Amino acid sequence: MENLIEFFSFSDSSVRYVALGSVLLTASSAVVGTFTFLKKKALVGDAIAHAVLPGICLAFIISGSKNPIFLITGALITGWISLVLIDFITAKSKIKEDTAIALILATFFGVGVFLLTMIQKSGNAAQSGLNSFLFGKAASLVGSDLITFSVVAIILLITVLIFFKEFTIIAFDSAYAKALGLPVKKIEYLLTTLTVLAVVIGIQSVGVVLMAAMLITPAAAARYWTHKIKFMILLAAILGGFSGLTGAYISFTAPSMPTGPWIVVVISTIAFFSFFFAPHKGIFYRLIRNYRFKTRMLKENILKVFYQIGERKNKIHTPLSTEEILTWRNFEPEILQKGLRLLIRDGYLEKDTEGFHLTGEGIEKGQRTVKLHRLWEVYLTKYMHIAPDHVHEDAETIEHILTPELEKKLEELLDYPEKDPHESEIPYR
Repeated sequence: MENLIEFFSFSDSSVRYVALGSVLLTASSAVVGTFTFLKKKALVGDAIAHAVLPGICLAFIISGSKNPIFLITGALITGWISLVLIDFITAKSKIKEDTAIALILATFFGVGVFLLTMIQKSGNAAQSGLNSFLFGKAASLVGSDLITFSVVAIILLITVLIFFKEFTIIAFDSAYAKALGLPVKKIEYLLTTLTVLAVVIGIQSVGVVLMAAMLITPAAAARYWTHKIKFMILLAAILGGFSGLTGAYISFTAPSMPTGPWIVVVISTIAFFSFFFAPHKGIFYRLIRNYRFKTRMLKENILKVFYQIGERKNKIHTPLSTEEILTWRNFEPEILQKGLRLLIRDGYLEKDTEGFHLTGEGIEKGQRTVKLHRLWEVYLTKYMHIAPDHVHEDAETIEHILTPELEKKLEELLDYPEKDPHESEIPYR
């Protein structure tokens, strides 16, 4: 509790620099990374993160100091060149984009490590701490760094706000953007520049090795919680900022814990939680939804069998045994028993000494399923010109997903047909 109070009071200037710097770096990176993620170019962030290292080393060799402005400029130049080369190789050769990214990443990073080794062996006292750009060292942030990164973060956010509409259109459909007359290539170059800038200011915190995760992971996590791009960008920024602050706090409470890797661990944990538990898109939600749909299909198929047998015997309330149901339709016996139990529980079936029989609600539900099946068969033969003996399988699926609104439109479109292509009566209430 003492550490918690001491950290969030921000009374220590070094804590302020590290905390605010980490939040600015991660949040601004997440905003720009959202568009990179939506353009399905997640690996590009990794390529840029590794390509900025030679720029940082060259800037240090030329200037002889670790002035953040010089380092950012050098990193920006080589990062931007790497993206131009990826586009050039992809456009002018048969090499695919993922291969081009791998080539550029390996080449630039190799050159960067070579230059970094040269600097370390040069004896220049100013090079101390330069290797922290490999894995990040947020604890080394000072006041001048914070000012520089704040200015860059503000530039990133303002540019995204100004060109939000253009970035959004290009992220989802660049061909449509061209049709609207937008200068797609120039806007893509601007977005490329912002991506490079985001990587450049982020490597001080998490390093070139882990920066790609900070660029893409907040956006990937946010995508599981919303369909709206504005909320997605805001949520990505919040998740990025939260991971930056949490990583700084963990590093503060346990000095042996590096800030950068913990920032990535926190945002990765959030992302994995989103992948599994987010509503509508999470893995568990989809599993539950699929289970419910399969259960509903089973119940409707059983009710359809009851109704069809009742039609054949001219007595809808006719009791049926499990053996009679299985002779009509090939259910797995265990699955059938489960379905019958669920239908009794839901009030669609009743059981007595003679067997199972439909309740009033069961008749209504079974009749609707049969009607939708036969209406869809009529639609396929009349409008899609499919032979009557080829429409049954498709109708078996569609009957379970047609909504009441579509049911009404289908009835009106077909003018309330009396029989299906097999001359079976279509039941109306």
